[in-house]
Amino acid sequence: MRFLTATAWSPYAAGIVIGLLQIPAFLLINTALGASSSYVTVSAHLAGFLDPAVAQMDYFAKHMAGAKNWWQVALVVGIVLGAALSARLSGSRRGAMSFVWPRALGISSLTARLPLAFVGGFLLLLGARIADGCTSGHGISGIAQLSIGSFIAVAAMFAGGIATAALMRRI
Repeated sequence: MRFLTATAWSPYAAGIVIGLLQIPAFLLINTALGASSSYVTVSAHLAGFLDPAVAQMDYFAKHMAGAKNWWQVALVVGIVLGAALSARLSGSRRGAMSFVWPRALGISSLTARLPLAFVGGFLLLLGARIADGCTSGHGISGIAQLSIGSFIAVAAMFAGGIATAALMRRI
């Protein structure tokens, strides 16, 4: 149990566990690992409270029912809770890179960083929905299924990451 208090886990062990998590996902509910659809599921239900006509829209209707949709919501909640538990057990509060963008943009106060974090998260989620899947969906599940679209999406994600890293290095 000593690994629970480590500040960093072996990427090999974590990768194996994440890869193995796909087996029960496919066997039990016939779905792949992914997270971005969970936001649509939650948003559709919240919007459905305000306007029941939302449930009639095809895009939202397919995300409002079924174990697949709620499995992904549970996965995202588990990721958040697991990350919080891991940070608590290891004694770390936040990663070393959490201040890179605010510093690069000259933003120092928490109230100024929150809108930046919201915009960044929104853009990330928008891109994931446009790509019809997130990094975990394409990178782990899509490639495991030998999906050509996922290979292209992952190549684009790496290219974007490399370009961002190069930009941050210049700043």
